Amino acid sequence: MPIIRTTGIAAFTAVAATGVLPAGNASAVATSESAPCGVSARACVKLSTQQAWLMRDGKVSYGPVPVATGQPSAPTAPGTFTVFWKDLHHRSSLFRNAPMPYSVFFDGDNAFHEDSVRTPSHGCVHLTHEAARTFYNTLHVGDEVQVVP
Repeated sequence: MPIIRTTGIAAFTAVAATGVLPAGNASAVATSESAPCGVSARACVKLSTQQAWLMRDGKVSYGPVPVATGQPSAPTAPGTFTVFWKDLHHRSSLFRNAPMPYSVFFDGDNAFHEDSVRTPSHGCVHLTHEAARTFYNTLHVGDEVQVVP
């Protein structure tokens, strides 16, 4: 199946239902490839490939998208976590008030948030602006996040 570029989850659903590719610029990539996480995951991160997905009932609803995870001195831990807090305009209390827009916290001080996907983090999962906005708008407190090696 070819890569289909969409403008969001609704567009992906329309493509799946109709086979018609939506017009406009693409940001999310949906593929027939399944994410490497279990059916209960709402978000999935694969450390070895530096990719993340949003899931619904074990199926990819958004992604894969590129991410940057923790550097060797502060790795992103694999495991199963729960979203416990969201903050649209978060600023780091650990790293000189650094901006962390669209923060979705799932493991202590670690969160999905907007930042460079070319720069390793201190344990967080960096996302592009559009992906961070989508993760923030999709994930809710209590949702399961799986991080796999």
